[in-house]
Amino acid sequence: MSTPAVSFPPTATATVLGQWPGSDPVETAKVSLGLLTGPHLPGLAALPARGIGSDAVGRTAAMLVEMPVDVQPYGWRFTSRPGLDQRRAASALSTDLNVLADVVGAAGEVPAHFKVHLTGPLSLSAAIHLHYGERALQDHGARRDLAQSLAAGMVLHAERVRAAVPGAALTLQIDEPTIAAVLAGTIPTASGYRTLRAIAGSELRNTWTALVDAARAAGFSAVVLNLARHAAPGSGPQALYEGADQEAAAWRTALQTALVSGVDAVAVPLQGLDAGHWEQLAGALESGLGVWAGTVPVGDAAAPPPYAVLLERILRPWRGLGLAEPLLNQLRITPEGELAGVSPQQGRMVLGRALEVADALAEIQHS
Repeated sequence: MSTPAVSFPPTATATVLGQWPGSDPVETAKVSLGLLTGPHLPGLAALPARGIGSDAVGRTAAMLVEMPVDVQPYGWRFTSRPGLDQRRAASALSTDLNVLADVVGAAGEVPAHFKVHLTGPLSLSAAIHLHYGERALQDHGARRDLAQSLAAGMVLHAERVRAAVPGAALTLQIDEPTIAAVLAGTIPTASGYRTLRAIAGSELRNTWTALVDAARAAGFSAVVLNLARHAAPGSGPQALYEGADQEAAAWRTALQTALVSGVDAVAVPLQGLDAGHWEQLAGALESGLGVWAGTVPVGDAAAPPPYAVLLERILRPWRGLGLAEPLLNQLRITPEGELAGVSPQQGRMVLGRALEVADALAEIQHS
């Protein structure tokens, strides 16, 4: 397992997790590069509002090597040859990269750091179905093949991003939004009459470690595991309620596994963290890892809470655990979740509030 050796900026910084509202890639690239100037972290955003292929699963599936996919009424499925849906996903990703190169070229300045994101191998295996209809998560061989294909595709994707932002240090964000359900064994089968068996913790660690090592070999300067939780695919409210306790325990296990998988940072939403979670994060911070703190709520409100209120979400547990203020530069402030479901105006407000929180932390650190 590789050892993190990332260097942190002098102060807390901000970024967004990956998805952005709207369907205009030019405006999206300009917002990211214009608002998230150094030392903050701009990135290649996804625009799910464009439809099939721009969703999280389809966008990452377009990166897979020799594992073509298409869309069926029940979701994405592996097929024998690429079809229209995969071509749409690949075209959207190519468009975003071409736009990024154009916007960077027009600005005349390449960002020092730049982020890309993809759906992690276990959440992806829970979302893509095999040819006979069951989720790939059910089959150990399918999970292994998908993880290897994703690692190979990530290398090719890194090369294309590097061509668009030449010289930028690349950060890889690996999204595992349904990892709690994967570990808890609460994801339903295709029929919905039972659930898929939970994967072993050893497989989780091995899978993440292998992908992190592949990312470092591909030239990524930093790797982050994003554990912001989404509903498990195919789970209704009742299923989620019945599995809530198992998933809460499984998410804690996932967090601990992430911290020993060779990553440079973990991304977690602060809402819902208990004292035990914070103790895990405190140990990670003191050992030199970063924490991407999901601080700013994402919802239907006209504006997020004032930055002073959000600041307390960090400072109260931080000071309660006796964490040193010089460690605040290991924080990166993010929204609690993805921004695809809000308006572009609300997205800018959420990002603006994240920047305010990061600035306030910088003042505290250097006061």
